[in-house]
Amino acid sequence: MTRLRTLLPLLLAVLLCGLVVGATPAAAHTELVRSVPKDGAKLAKAPDHLTLTFDEPVDLADVRAMTPDGDRLPVTRPPHGSADTVRIATGSPAGGTLFVVWSVVDMEDGHASSGRLAFAIGATASAAGAQDRGDEAAAAPSPSPLVRKGLVAARWTGYLSLAVFVGGLAFVALLWPRGAEASRARALLTLAWVCGLLSTVAGIGLQGAYSPTLDFARAGGPPPFGGLRDALRPASYTEVLTTEPGVALAARGLLWVLAAVVLSALLQGGAATSRSPGWRVGALAVALGLLRTTGMRGHSSEGSDPTWGAVADLVHLLGAALWIGGLVMLTVAVLPRREPVELAAVVPGYSRLAAGSVAAIAVAGLVLAWQVVGSYDALLHTSYGQLLLVKTAVLGGVLLAAQCSRQWVRTRLDLAVLLRGDAATVRPFGYSVAAETGLVLVVLAVTSLLVTADPGQ
Repeated sequence: MTRLRTLLPLLLAVLLCGLVVGATPAAAHTELVRSVPKDGAKLAKAPDHLTLTFDEPVDLADVRAMTPDGDRLPVTRPPHGSADTVRIATGSPAGGTLFVVWSVVDMEDGHASSGRLAFAIGATASAAGAQDRGDEAAAAPSPSPLVRKGLVAARWTGYLSLAVFVGGLAFVALLWPRGAEASRARALLTLAWVCGLLSTVAGIGLQGAYSPTLDFARAGGPPPFGGLRDALRPASYTEVLTTEPGVALAARGLLWVLAAVVLSALLQGGAATSRSPGWRVGALAVALGLLRTTGMRGHSSEGSDPTWGAVADLVHLLGAALWIGGLVMLTVAVLPRREPVELAAVVPGYSRLAAGSVAAIAVAGLVLAWQVVGSYDALLHTSYGQLLLVKTAVLGGVLLAAQCSRQWVRTRLDLAVLLRGDAATVRPFGYSVAAETGLVLVVLAVTSLLVTADPGQ
């Protein structure tokens, strides 16, 4: 097992490259497949409407039409239409160029996509001129950089809170029942619950500011993407909650509320509750629900086989939660106590749990990479693939630190117990665990960026 953990980063990189060669590329975010009339077409007169067809079902987020002088033209959307096709009334410009800027929100992961179309209208207009004016006058809208950063921060906080809460509960239930009565463990679980709930609520508002809305398009008002202030608008919440990503976020929020019941029972009942089969079943149900609703908005739903992607994503998140949550609990709550009996009982058990979790993370991660990346070109030449390589490299550093911790367990744990938790003896283990924890936080940060990145295939 020790050699396996040492070689795991190299094996992971080799298998990652091998899998993406043979994988079928998955779709990235929502893309425009075709428009009628065709983009850049020269038309004798303005069409009554445009028909846009996308590669998957969409919610039309923003449409605007502009004259060659940049004046806005009336834009409407029919009340009915197929899931992947939208008809847009354009008005009747007498001549020149018609611009349409479109933007949609992916129904699976909530990411925004946008583009522009240009048409030459009239006998004297040229298609090339239409495209040139389109580049100058009809830049596609994009979300605020602050909103993007806010979403990344909310997701990072959400991932860390989820891992600490789920992994911490598992750590207490399986390895350290007395931890339910330890002040640091109780404070850590409570803090994780508060941050998890707040990050979910904030994520709904930020998603509303990140995603353009139909109201702006119908009103012909300002650019549809909002700033951080719009994340506080009640309308941002109501708009997001009508979409599939919003429903997933709402479900996660409700599960965090249910998690309060699980946590409250543990804090009140202590070690006896942590050993109770009924409490463990309830905690497991809430934990799996939190993990599943977290994975519902990721790129795993966009692969060639969404079912396998969902299973792999759940296993990946569960393994990460058990590993990271246990690691943080060990660092914050167990090691500072330096109690010999706890060190002898908890540390070897966590070492075995971490080894199994890392193996699950590696296998599930390879399946997800096969689902989403799909080719060497996407792995090496897209921001998503490059971030995935960075994550793999940092994960290798984490495993090297974990190997140092495991070596200490094999060679020095008995001595530390014999010396009744001597500080000098335990200190090297604390350093390696702290390094492992710090690098794990970097992995979570890269993961937060991956969620917002476009696979770009």
